[in-house]
Amino acid sequence: MRKPSLKAALDAGQFVTAPGIHDMISAVVANKVGFDFVYSSGYWGTASVEGLPDAGITTYTEMLRRLQTLARTCDAGIIADADTGFGGLLNVAHCVRGYVGAGATAIQMEDQQFPKKCGHTPYKQVITSQEMEQKIKVACDARNGADTLIIARTDSKAMEGLDAAVERLLRYRDAGADVVFLEALDTEDEMREACARIDAPMMANMADGGRTPILPASQLEEIGYSLAIFPALTGLAAAAAVETALRSLKATGTSLSPDVPLFDFQEFNTLIGFSEVWEFEKKWGDMPDDAE
Repeated sequence: MRKPSLKAALDAGQFVTAPGIHDMISAVVANKVGFDFVYSSGYWGTASVEGLPDAGITTYTEMLRRLQTLARTCDAGIIADADTGFGGLLNVAHCVRGYVGAGATAIQMEDQQFPKKCGHTPYKQVITSQEMEQKIKVACDARNGADTLIIARTDSKAMEGLDAAVERLLRYRDAGADVVFLEALDTEDEMREACARIDAPMMANMADGGRTPILPASQLEEIGYSLAIFPALTGLAAAAAVETALRSLKATGTSLSPDVPLFDFQEFNTLIGFSEVWEFEKKWGDMPDDAE
């Protein structure tokens, strides 16, 4: 199955809304709901698999493995978080080749110092714009003609101010980035100013609980953005649902409660692929037709 191309969608003027997918349960549910694009978040992949903060602790190999698993599971095109490229220029080239091979439709890299930190937390540090320009050029070369976009993110606004962050993204655009991303803006006015001053496809980060105001896709498009990610949605929703279910179980001693909606188990079996397993068993396992 050929996955949707982010390049084709943006070239056609389509505004793209991509939910963050933090685990494979979310991935199969996203398949059911139907999204053309999803976002593979470093923060939420690290939290869901390792139970660790997004502070540059996980490695390229771990991140690539998660991307490969998501690409196998999810029908949508994947916008993949590649942190800083996991080191210097050679690391960037190696990372991009791996992510392209895994099937990413876009690769996002940021100008933080390695190891990085979540963009909506304190104590971030950035490399020089010249260093990031080189990373972008290497990334564009390493994709080797693949239909994979390079998204350049700057985390410099908190340290250097809005003007400097805008200037960085203009330079990153000129270095070859297909999409640019100004992280952790604090107001709608800043979002409008950034979009007005940067002549390039812009990505908005709708991180629930973060610094940037959460706006609907229609308003983001009106402001001037071309795409928006909602990286925290499934992770925070799942955490809230799990807490509600566990508190109910602790209080009542049963999983049955009108306050705890549960996904249908039989439908979930189908989403996760058991139907194919059962068909295989019928064909090759000498199973009776009424086997349970």
